[in-house]
Amino acid sequence: MSASPKAAPALQPPSISFFERYLTAWVALCIIAGILFGQWLPGLFHAIGGMEVAQVNLPVGLLIWVMIIPMLIKIDFSAMGQVAGHWRGIGVTLFVNWLVKPFSMALLGWIFVRHVFAAWLPADQLDSYLAGLILLAAAPCTAMVFVWSQLCRGDPYFTLSQVALNDTIMVVAFAPVVGLLLGLSSISVPWDTLITSVALYIVAPVVIAQAIRRALLAQGEATYQRVVGALGPYAITALLATLVLLFGFQGNAIVEQPLIILLLAVPILIQVLLNSGLAYLLNRKLGVAHCVAGPSALIGASNFFELAVATAISLFGFQSGAALATVVGVLIEVPVMLLVVGVVNRSRPWYESK
Repeated sequence: MSASPKAAPALQPPSISFFERYLTAWVALCIIAGILFGQWLPGLFHAIGGMEVAQVNLPVGLLIWVMIIPMLIKIDFSAMGQVAGHWRGIGVTLFVNWLVKPFSMALLGWIFVRHVFAAWLPADQLDSYLAGLILLAAAPCTAMVFVWSQLCRGDPYFTLSQVALNDTIMVVAFAPVVGLLLGLSSISVPWDTLITSVALYIVAPVVIAQAIRRALLAQGEATYQRVVGALGPYAITALLATLVLLFGFQGNAIVEQPLIILLLAVPILIQVLLNSGLAYLLNRKLGVAHCVAGPSALIGASNFFELAVATAISLFGFQSGAALATVVGVLIEVPVMLLVVGVVNRSRPWYESK
């Protein structure tokens, strides 16, 4: 079926906001602030770290919900009815997101973390870093894809339908894919914690967000747009607050080995360029319109880093290398994705030359 009239707000892609445009700068400031606060107030951070119920840190759990729910409110799952009209672009997106991206990251992580960079990384954190990279790659991007799609003049209907489909698949596929790849990497998989994380950070936020979405749309498009716009800054603020907490716990490791962040960024950068390039070329080979190929390449390159951060904390803890690895993804997300957008836009004449 086609999207209902009430889905119209989701088809209006947002402009890139001030906070989103300079997200890398805010993340860098949060790294500095977190490290300093962690050194100055270690007792406070240990107290926060101890606020747990069933291995879930309550302050961070709350922050994660504030991060994720505003993004999921924008997703209209009825748009999946449009998938058939974009079957080639959707097929490329699903192939890259679920059959290439997680496995290529596991391979790149194995090459760089366990071999090329192993001598410069803490030996007791190698498995944890690899796990964080896998978590990052197993979570396809959601709300930020609307921004990247707008910047490359992508088809908003295609963008909406592929995001809705990816979110639906993520509910059931995230845990099995992560469990498989962690197992292949010889990393112990705490299945109970992983399943709890999926329920807590995917299923529950999706249900709550869709209930809020329906209630807002019932009051009219103007109300929907006003509330969604008002919630945006809270989501970014919650993300930055979470990063301050993370780096408060990671401070000692980073001060002792600042090279870690740069080394972890290498496989992430390669993976982004590899997957976006593959999706772009496959769409061209299949004769897909550029306005569809652009968003398809971008969603294959970017990550739902909020989910990755939350799951890494739940599975391995605040002080783990896994949590740090997912945060590196946040650090380089915006500049790298803007680079990919620029390539997609500049290569349009070549793409359409067929």
